[in-house]
Amino acid sequence: MQQQPIQTQTGLPQIKGPEMNDRDRINDLLAFEKYLASGYNTAANEASNEQLFQVQMNLLNDIHRAQHDLFNLMQQKGWYKVEAAQMNQISQKAQQFANYRTQFPYA
Repeated sequence: MQQQPIQTQTGLPQIKGPEMNDRDRINDLLAFEKYLASGYNTAANEASNEQLFQVQMNLLNDIHRAQHDLFNLMQQKGWYKVEAAQMNQISQKAQQFANYRTQFPYA
């Protein structure tokens, strides 16, 4: 009986085959929801009457909710990592953008 060579961990990412796993499927859904949101955002902005605008806004809201749910699922599984910002960084950016308000004509 011949022994199989032992593979050692190299620290390099493991190459996967062409098949889709759960992470790939959810990532694909998230990308699709982002694409839908972009399209419905444009449609809502260009709606020709109030009823059409309301329908598109309701759909856009549903799409954003689905997108957020998929993001949360991926984050819980460790598939979408977001670095938490420090409170001082948040305050600094908020102040930076608050100062931009003076440049807007409708502020």
